[in-house]
Formats: sequence, structure tokens, C-alpha cells
Amino acid sequence: MKHLLRVAFLLILTGLTGCASLYFPPPPHAPMLTHQGEFYGSVSTNQHTNYAFQAAYGLTNHLAVAGTFSSLHRKKSDRTEDIDFGEASLGYFTRLPDKRVLEVYVGGGGGSTQRLERNEAQITTRTLDGSLSKVFAQVNYARKKKQNLHLFNHDFPLTYGAALRLSYMQLNNFTIDKMPTPGENNVFFEPITFTRTQIAGPVQLQLISGQIFGFRSNKYLKAANSVFQVGIVINLDKNTTLD
Repeated sequence: MKHLLRVAFLLILTGLTGCASLYFPPPPHAPMLTHQGEFYGSVSTNQHTNYAFQAAYGLTNHLAVAGTFSSLHRKKSDRTEDIDFGEASLGYFTRLPDKRVLEVYVGGGGGSTQRLERNEAQITTRTLDGSLSKVFAQVNYARKKKQNLHLFNHDFPLTYGAALRLSYMQLNNFTIDKMPTPGENNVFFEPITFTRTQIAGPVQLQLISGQIFGFRSNKYLKAANSVFQVGIVINLDKNTTLD
């Protein structure tokens, strides 16, 4: 019950968050791999219709590759937003005592962003276009909870953890109404927590919540959006719940 109340509270908070930035953060990936040959895949979304597709693979018992593609396309009464962003990273993972996992990733990404602003007569008054680039470092930590979630006379194993990401972002090739405009850059800190509930076999339900903090006060590239995603995770390995 505590978990459900916490999720409901986060939904209310994120619903009140505006989207004034030309960057919408994809959720930091947290595959929590344990050994070579393990595959992680996930698809998630939120109330902003931001979709994220993520995958990771254990190349060795400690080395992994991961990738994310995030897409936001929505039309509101005063604006239309189109943001596509992809990331790739290389990571180190290790298994700790007491069913814990630690991961460290470094990577980069890029994409495109566009916003069309309209007046009350639904006439476009301004068009903002640009490209996005980033480099980041991230640390993930997770462990399997000893208690299970008991619902409908069934026990569902829980895994919970956290991820800390530091990113350097740039808004490049920026134009307003096709006129070249100086770009912006920012440093973002993105702490998140996640909870996974095993549904059946390798399939898990995942909840991600967190916030994004910007170190610079910008007009267009700023930390204006919180992180909340609900999705499905598939872990093709017998150690799905960190057993």
C-alpha cells in the first residue's frame, strides 16, 4: 500500500510539471546485469506520451553495452513539441554480496528538437529548431528486497534501486523562425529510483521516478521536466530477480 500511495503522489507532482525546455530527459537506464550473455530490454512511457526504448547486453562478466531511444511527439493548445533522442554507453558491472549489483556507465547521445508555438487563434507565432548532444556518467545500485509484494494470493518478488547521472548537454544549430540563434549548454544532475516487480518468468513491471536539476539558468535548455516512467522489462536470464 505504501508503494501505491507513493506512486500516486508522484503522478500528481509530475502532472503539474511544465515542459518549457527544448530537452525532455529520457530515463537513465538501469539494466543491473550480473554476468556475460545477459540481455535487458525495456519499453516505458509517461503522462507526457514520452516513449523510451532501452536495451543492454553483458559482453563479459563485467563489461556491458547499453542504448536508449526516447521520443516525445505531442500537440497542445499553445504548442507542438517533437523531440527524438538516442544514447549509447559502455559500462562496468559487478555483483556484490547480499544480492546487490553495482554498475558504472559512460556514454553520449544526440538528437533533434523542435517546438511550434501558437496563439489563441491556433496560428503559429514562433518556430524553434535545434540539435541536441550530450555526454554523461552514471552509477546504478540495486538489491533484491527480502519481502515480496503480496497481491491476489500471489507473491511478486521486488527489486529496487537507484541511479545517479551527471550529464553535459548542448543545444546546437539553434534557429528561431529559421534565424540562427546562439545555442545553450547545461550540466544536469538526474537522480532516480526504480522498483521492479516480477510478473511472470522474465517479464517485470517497472516504475521509475526522479528529478532533473540544472546547474545553469537558461531560457531554452533547462531542467524543466521531472522523470517518471511506467514500463515493462524483459531480462533474458535465469537471474532476473538477482538471485
